[in-house]
Amino acid sequence: MHFLYNTGIHIYSLALWLASPFHTKARLFRAGRRHLFKRLEAAMTGEAAAVWFHCASLGEFEQGRPLLEAYRRQCPEHTILLTFFSPSGYEIQKNYAGADWVFYLPLDTPRNARRLIDIVRPRTAIFIKYDFWYNILHTLQKEGVPIYVVSAIFHPSQLFFKRYGGFFRKMLRTCRQLFVQDDYSRELLASIGIANVQVSGDTRFDRVRELAQAPRPMPHLDAFLAGRPALVAGSTWPADEDRLEAAFAALPERVKLIIAPHEIDEEHIANIERRFRRFGAVRYSALSGALQPAAWRESRTLILDTIGMLSAAYRYGAVAYVGGGFSASGIHNTLEAAVYGLPVVFGPNYARFREACDLITQGGAASYTNRKKLESILLQWFTDDGARQAAGSISRQYVIAHCGATETILKAIAF
Repeated sequence: MHFLYNTGIHIYSLALWLASPFHTKARLFRAGRRHLFKRLEAAMTGEAAAVWFHCASLGEFEQGRPLLEAYRRQCPEHTILLTFFSPSGYEIQKNYAGADWVFYLPLDTPRNARRLIDIVRPRTAIFIKYDFWYNILHTLQKEGVPIYVVSAIFHPSQLFFKRYGGFFRKMLRTCRQLFVQDDYSRELLASIGIANVQVSGDTRFDRVRELAQAPRPMPHLDAFLAGRPALVAGSTWPADEDRLEAAFAALPERVKLIIAPHEIDEEHIANIERRFRRFGAVRYSALSGALQPAAWRESRTLILDTIGMLSAAYRYGAVAYVGGGFSASGIHNTLEAAVYGLPVVFGPNYARFREACDLITQGGAASYTNRKKLESILLQWFTDDGARQAAGSISRQYVIAHCGATETILKAIAF
């Protein structure tokens, strides 16, 4: 199995090379790893052993950020290495000031794993949520480096729990401690003999509360809304936008729409503009350009065509729509909206997300499968202030009640 795994890594590398002339992420993935070890050596040779935080992508970084920053405050004399697997994390956070160094993670070949650990010589390795790499984990274990996985969540469909999953279970056994989000994950791991597990909760709750406590001002959104209520639709895909268009048409004209698509390539943004043209759709990037404030106020739809604005934009909403519910991977982050006391609605693929299930059970969120149902949910929340406020209060209290994972993990990790 190890041979097949390594072969798969090499095939993946070849596929990236073939795709890079045509695919932006593949091109960034390869370019960011060019001369990676030389750059690591230049940055870290002679430095004291670092605490190494690894995140697959931007979402995992935001999830692990409270722990990284709490550790920095507790041990300011220690250095921190932050790595990313995906360009969507690295390219946005490559200048993140909370770490001493930010790099891509090399592809997980045996040789790369050995070179990486020889250069970094980490005192501790912390992996956020998942992104298990066999050669890296086993090299860390051989060197006696304590490995922690934080805010992890497990489900039966993962390879660890399959009859043929012995190879993958070996990766879990390299970890000194797995900090999981819920009892169900702990029970699943116990069923395959993994006992070094602690239920600590999810550090995402701490992160969204931090963001809500230090809100980012967005004066252009104030000008656009001009005191009118808004539906904020975050991380949307075309399947979401198709249904939103029909439902939004049924809402009172006083309601505005702020839409932040998951992908902001020009083709996608242009398609959203065409779809919502009848609602006077404008791009956020145009608000400081030729458009005048009067035109902003007359428009009913604002497209956030820049990265990193969504979590702050939820503060300006009355109701939130979270996209991804019609994709195989499922819905995106509902907590970013819930922390501001917004009721949340999303598509049907949410079962793998505990917070979404809890919010629906408690009444802070709703799910839909067809346009009529979405229209009904939104109409109720935008025409019945009491219902909207009650659902929003449930959402906010749910987030507050689940904070504290960062402190629990920090106390348990041996730095």
